[in-house]
Amino acid sequence: MGDMGQIVVLTAVACAVTALLGGLALQAVRARSLLWSIVIAALVPLVAVSVSVLLNVRLMFISSHDSTAVSVALACATVIGASLSFVLGRRVATDSRELATAVRDLALPRRPSSTASVEAKGASVASSEISTLAAELDLTRTRLELAQQRARGLEDSRRELVAFMSHDLRTPMAGLRALAEGLEDGVIDDPPAALRQMRQTVDRMNGLVSDLFELSRLQAGTTAVTPQRAMVGLAELAQDIVAELGAHATQRQVTLRLDTACDDDRLAVRGNGEELARALTNLLGNAIRHTAPGGSVVLSARRADDGQIHLAVIDECGGIDAGDLARLFDIGWRGAPERGTADAGAGLGLAIAKGVIEAHEGSLGVSNVPGGCRFDLRLPRQGAEPA
Repeated sequence: MGDMGQIVVLTAVACAVTALLGGLALQAVRARSLLWSIVIAALVPLVAVSVSVLLNVRLMFISSHDSTAVSVALACATVIGASLSFVLGRRVATDSRELATAVRDLALPRRPSSTASVEAKGASVASSEISTLAAELDLTRTRLELAQQRARGLEDSRRELVAFMSHDLRTPMAGLRALAEGLEDGVIDDPPAALRQMRQTVDRMNGLVSDLFELSRLQAGTTAVTPQRAMVGLAELAQDIVAELGAHATQRQVTLRLDTACDDDRLAVRGNGEELARALTNLLGNAIRHTAPGGSVVLSARRADDGQIHLAVIDECGGIDAGDLARLFDIGWRGAPERGTADAGAGLGLAIAKGVIEAHEGSLGVSNVPGGCRFDLRLPRQGAEPA
């Protein structure tokens, strides 16, 4: 075997032994410290090169001067490599602890310094992976906080709904009990009138139960909108609803009119006619109920340039407080002055209308206008299928 063969064999053996010892060292510190794992991983190649070079230098009988120069260079390289690996390992270990703390604190209230600390650590080592992970943790925390807020809001709405429905059911049931006892004791002078009142109360309670059932179907996604879709002309539907509610508006001394500039356009959409009629009826009935005598309610309908159909219900209710606008479509909610009034409703009509419109891939919003408020309803263009 020539000199070159000896050098190759000696180098291979030295590298193999060093790699084996390095692997054993990594295995020993694997469960203890990430810092020392990084240091050992960085030093193993340096030690392998140093041992190989020193052995080959002695084999080739190089002068002591040259051998010393090579040894000093290898020693400096080893020290530099060890120092850099130690610094990098320490930073990575610190970042890992910061990230572990951030992950542990995801379910806790946000601390302003936590995310900034992780991001600063990520920037200190110029690691895009650390910075990206810190940003993802911050985004996850934000999403969790929003989910918790939504959960708290739903729980609050559920409690309010239970309280409101208990009030709305307790009052008519107490009236029914009083009438029934009066009829039983024979102290009511006009039994037919009492029976009519009992029937009206039962009808009102039945309407409340129907609204609750419809709302539960909308929230569960089992509404009959999807399987019964057909082409519906909103222009004709709006005319029918305005005609039906005309007597109610007249009784309350409110002017109700339809404003549409598209006589040759049926404003056709694909949907469930009964559900859309219910949504429009709820919106118009709510507007009529809140408009003072002598006021007016306008239902406008048109087709936008993008093909979508825009409907608007504009009343003269005097406007809605800014704090109440965000809660107007909440289930069971209604303004404090309305609670307990005879025609206040159950607080479900607007929630049902919003659910129906959203089930048709549309949107429903509300805003204040001079003298009242405006409900804006948008539905997809003709022939559009739901997502």
